[in-house]
Amino acid sequence: MKMLLKKASLYFHTLRYLKPIQIGARIQKKILQPRFKPVKTLALRQQPIQWQQVIQKTPSLIGPMRFRFLNEEHALDEIGWDDPKIAKLWRYNLHYFDDLNAQNAHERAAWHHDLIKRWIDENLPAKRSAWEPYTTSLRIVNWVKWLMVGNTAPADMMQSLADQAGWLSQNLEHHILGNHLFANAKALIFAGSFFQGEEAEHWLEVGLKILAHELDEQILGDGGHFELSPMYHMIILEDVLDIIQLGRVYKTVPEDTCKKMQYSAEQMLHWMDVMAHPDDQISFFNDTAFGIAAKNEHLRAYAQTLNIKNSKPLQPLEHLEESGYIRAHMGDWTALIDVARIGPDYLPGHAHADQLSFELSHGTKRIFVNSGISGYGLSPERHRQRGTAAHNTIELNGENSAEIWSGFRVARRGQPYGLSIDHNESSFEISSSHNGYKRLRGGPIHKRNWSISANEITIRDEIVGVYQSALSHLHFHPDTNITLDDDKKSGSIQCGKQLIKFEIEGGVALLETSTYHPEFGKTLNNQKLIVELSSPRLIFRLRLS
Repeated sequence: MKMLLKKASLYFHTLRYLKPIQIGARIQKKILQPRFKPVKTLALRQQPIQWQQVIQKTPSLIGPMRFRFLNEEHALDEIGWDDPKIAKLWRYNLHYFDDLNAQNAHERAAWHHDLIKRWIDENLPAKRSAWEPYTTSLRIVNWVKWLMVGNTAPADMMQSLADQAGWLSQNLEHHILGNHLFANAKALIFAGSFFQGEEAEHWLEVGLKILAHELDEQILGDGGHFELSPMYHMIILEDVLDIIQLGRVYKTVPEDTCKKMQYSAEQMLHWMDVMAHPDDQISFFNDTAFGIAAKNEHLRAYAQTLNIKNSKPLQPLEHLEESGYIRAHMGDWTALIDVARIGPDYLPGHAHADQLSFELSHGTKRIFVNSGISGYGLSPERHRQRGTAAHNTIELNGENSAEIWSGFRVARRGQPYGLSIDHNESSFEISSSHNGYKRLRGGPIHKRNWSISANEITIRDEIVGVYQSALSHLHFHPDTNITLDDDKKSGSIQCGKQLIKFEIEGGVALLETSTYHPEFGKTLNNQKLIVELSSPRLIFRLRLS
């Protein structure tokens, strides 16, 4: 009975945040399955300007029918298109066709021709992973880009491309929304611009209508993508730049929409710069890993080819108010601080239980890191990587600060509040609280303060209310070396040539081996401090030696 009540609670506190359109779309999806209808052959729209493929990913087609995705290799002849023994995200990648527009794609043109023909022959319309709306959306864009740069279409490719767009237009992901619906809209705009005719105009109209709404919904006032994942922010930024370029190639995107997207792109570039470490790579908040989105430098280069740039130079203190992130740069320290909500209430699928976590660099070297992600799905490891203990924050009573469950679900979740920022030329003082543990008996509150000067950083934690246990988790980048003194209250961090001393007041520490996941399918050993609080107040101080 207890387990049944817990499950009911999880469902209730998850479903109550959903939008009516999500619930209605889910019911409709269960009851009414759209029937596949082939699209009559469409003429191609005249393309006056060549498409410039500025963003080129690492090749994933490493043999005629052999693929490497997410640090894992398989041959198509061995696993087929949808082997359930292979992780679903890997199978999705198989159907994206990213390699068509990857580095040196022209050298693999013959492989691409054969692969496209084989996909058409072996993937029946509207079946399995191949035709799910998200995979279809990404494939449509990749196929259109490949054709726009001058490749010759294999037999039946144009018909299949039109059929995919027609099917997608009937299966938009209103049950999910967010980045999925944005990808749907982008694909319809690409297909509607590439083809001409009544049906193509319908795709274009639907795509543009969704785009206009989702730009306002998904791009926050500070330029951040509302799911609050740096990785997905970069993906959406590339989408925005692609649609801007498409509008210039075909003149199918209204001028006012292009201007609005250009402004969004400028804001998004600034957000990207704020959320990057000094090594110019993304920080690991929520679902984020290297190797999925384009790199910062490549997105800047793409934007520059479109005469778009971030006109805001980085300030020592940057507060992304709508997103809830802070970048504090003092001396050689760069701290990235999470005082954010977990994301949009109705779409927390990529959220982690990481309230009041932070990452820290000294110079270009990362010191404190959130643990990253190595995969999606329903595994215990996925759950652990989303959990509080995988981040640089406080865990109470062995519970997560947000009630994460399944692969992409969140039930009860708290809110940040009480943010205070004081700064002058020599120091920053940043304080915030969250009530994510209010659901626990005793209703404890976690308060945290960061005090940052050129030579010292002090992190003060306070737990207000009744609790049984409190652990502070601190994860170090694999390139650092940590020494814990015998008193378990002091030690040192070797970060490149820099030695950093640390002291602990209000708790004792254990140094453990942990894991860091900078890419999907990649696990590195690192070190982790676990500090058990001996009082409701903990002080962790870093000093340059």
